[in-house]
Amino acid sequence: MRVLHILNHVQEIGNGIVNVAVDLACLQAKAGHEVAIASAGGEYEQLMARYGVRHFKLDQTRTPINLLKATGGYRAIAQEFQPDIVHAHMMTGVVLARALKAGFGYAVVSTVHNEFQRSAVLMGWADRVIAVSKAVAQSMARRGIPQNKLRVVNNGTLGSPRTRQLQEYQPMLLQRPAIATVAGMYRRKGIAELIEAFTQIAADFPDAYLYLVGNGPDREMFEAQAQSTPVSDRIHFEGFQSEPQRYLLATDIFVLASHREPFGLVLSEAREAGCAIIASNVDGIPEALSGGQAGVLVPPSNSQSLAVALTQLLSDPSLLHKWKNQAKNNLDYLSVSRVNEETLAVYRELLTYPS
Repeated sequence: MRVLHILNHVQEIGNGIVNVAVDLACLQAKAGHEVAIASAGGEYEQLMARYGVRHFKLDQTRTPINLLKATGGYRAIAQEFQPDIVHAHMMTGVVLARALKAGFGYAVVSTVHNEFQRSAVLMGWADRVIAVSKAVAQSMARRGIPQNKLRVVNNGTLGSPRTRQLQEYQPMLLQRPAIATVAGMYRRKGIAELIEAFTQIAADFPDAYLYLVGNGPDREMFEAQAQSTPVSDRIHFEGFQSEPQRYLLATDIFVLASHREPFGLVLSEAREAGCAIIASNVDGIPEALSGGQAGVLVPPSNSQSLAVALTQLLSDPSLLHKWKNQAKNNLDYLSVSRVNEETLAVYRELLTYPS
């Protein structure tokens, strides 16, 4: 099978969409398929080369002139590589692959990672649309994507070719108990609510510290919010970390306070590391936490509920230990090998029963 993945880039910046696509490409090449990625490039090119994944330069920056160039560039790539499957992970790639499909004979697959974006409906132009959670599939169906196109392949990152075995990472030396999140610094990730919740409980737990791992456009706003609290010295902005596992291994309570979250890839890593988890009961997060069996679910956009959950875990060592243990149960379904096998099944379905 010849598989071409289309991405905006393959930079190592903590982008979940990129991480998923690179994982798939590497595992598919390892299994003996002919695999390539078309993107603007990035640090993961070296990893891809080690697995035998070809890389084609394709800049999809959304300016009129550049999109014209990208159209010609994509056509040349398709002519050279002759894919059976074109797997687009972002909107521009779906448009290019579908618009230029005539004459090539390939099938188009898209993966919907951020269905809350208005442009996500364009992912429905593919022959098959992979949703990263049942919640995403339901949302896409409500937006008019035919059910016969939709397939659910829950996300998972464990065993990724991008990372080492968990035991090979050296835990960070953090102040304990450590509360942490690993997330892009965006409003929708609920960072503001997490800072507010920590501020509410900090006086009762003077040894607790908050670690915010990640970068993004709203970081300065969150830093200003933290500086305005009386516990700013206990709120640490750690920036992007290429090895977040080192933080997770030293974390007592991991929080993902997102307002919207298709699945939450980092939850699989937090579970493997044995963190007690508090997360928003929204979109695909419950699926990532085994329906709430692997973490405490709280309402989104609600700092008071976060504060209550943090208080309960910090006040009761046995309860904290219980949630740490439960996080590590039933991890097999969060593996990248399972994600790859289910994705290949979607490809085979199209090649056997083309649309």
